Amino acid sequence: MAYRGKPVEDLPHEETVIWSCTHKDCKGWIRDNFSFADVPVCSICQSPMVRSVKMLPIIVNTNKGRS
Repeated sequence: MAYRGKPVEDLPHEETVIWSCTHKDCKGWIRDNFSFADVPVCSICQSPMVRSVKMLPIIVNTNKGRS
């Protein structure tokens, strides 16, 4: 059976600032520009998070800074 959907578009990637969970068994992370807190806690396990960088597709948060 052949797949006749649209071809997958190759999205551009860039180094993105993220927050990563510090708990060794948790893989939670969030983009910095999508977090609501200055220093977020993990929404999965409630552990502290640390700032790091990851290569991710470019996504623009149009709601950042709005009240």
